[in-house]
Amino acid sequence: MRISVQTADFDLSTELARMRKNHPAIGALVSFVGLVRDVNDGAAVSALELEHYPGMTERALQDIVEQAQQRWPLLDCVVIHRVGAMLPLDQIVLVAVASAHRGAAFAACEFMMDYLKMQAPFWKKEQTPDGARWVDARDSDEQAHLKWRV
Repeated sequence: MRISVQTADFDLSTELARMRKNHPAIGALVSFVGLVRDVNDGAAVSALELEHYPGMTERALQDIVEQAQQRWPLLDCVVIHRVGAMLPLDQIVLVAVASAHRGAAFAACEFMMDYLKMQAPFWKKEQTPDGARWVDARDSDEQAHLKWRV
């Protein structure tokens, strides 16, 4: 398992190859990469700044991974979340999950991303033509998070 909050970009191929190495029991590897969009809530976005609470953020990500591991038989997980200044098309987040079977890998990856959006302490500030603005949580993120509470 690897969890990182970092300013540097990541390489998806390198991360997936690292997960596969020496794990012949892996039958499915599912990944999600979130990117900076150039439009949000009807406004052009020229840049995004992500802030976090060091220590607390890593613990929250660790907790999310542990919750996923309790629900599905996972062989490995990687969560990399970038912070700092980014531009449209920059990679923000990677969630990758390895399991023996695809059902567990798909479900765990979606669960981890849904929980990350609602429970990990990150703050987003977008630069728009009207100036900087903080980004609130979306209703759709809340609904996605709630569907796992059964």
